[in-house]
Amino acid sequence: MAAPRNVVITGANRGIGLALTQLYLARGCQVWAICRQSSEVLSQTNAKVIEGVELTDYQGLATKLGALKHLEIDILINNAGLLHDEQLGSVSVSQIQKQYEINAIAPLVVTDLLLAQMREGGKIGFVTSRMGSMADNSSGGRYGYRMSKAALNAAAVSVAQDVKPLGIAVAILHPGYVQTGMVNFRGDVTAEDSASRLMARMDNLTLNNTGTFWHASGEVLPW
Repeated sequence: MAAPRNVVITGANRGIGLALTQLYLARGCQVWAICRQSSEVLSQTNAKVIEGVELTDYQGLATKLGALKHLEIDILINNAGLLHDEQLGSVSVSQIQKQYEINAIAPLVVTDLLLAQMREGGKIGFVTSRMGSMADNSSGGRYGYRMSKAALNAAAVSVAQDVKPLGIAVAILHPGYVQTGMVNFRGDVTAEDSASRLMARMDNLTLNNTGTFWHASGEVLPW
């Protein structure tokens, strides 16, 4: 019997990250759940929890991820994110910078730090948002979130190009409008349903479709 696949998920203590953790565990995978602070639900799972991780503390991040240095990773999902709401007339530079660091820079740094441990045939998922799409923006606002997710999309496409020769595929994934604390649970799809759809996108990810920007439902989204 093949050994369970090794899955690393950031932002795994709640919402989509927690739901993904539970789904991959149910599949028989070994999951390393990375988070700033574990939750009661996460602690009750069989995931290997790595907490105390501050994604914007890049030196500390390298030290924390050192706990995975002997792991051969099959799937890495960069899920952690931050949402604030800036409008013209109330633009907060500090809020925009924080979103940019967590939503765009940190996923790239995590991927860079763990890339040497990715197996050939491995897969990397970047949980982004269609709010980072230029063509899809018909409502404006949300400056920090839109800008940071557009930056993440750009980084993820570059990663897809750079790791393809290594036999590693990349998915750029919009989870839908999900009922999580990030949107005060106003979404139209549960975290569990979104995670199931995201897992399906990861299952269908190959080197032939690497670098594609997908809705969790499977629709290809415009840049």
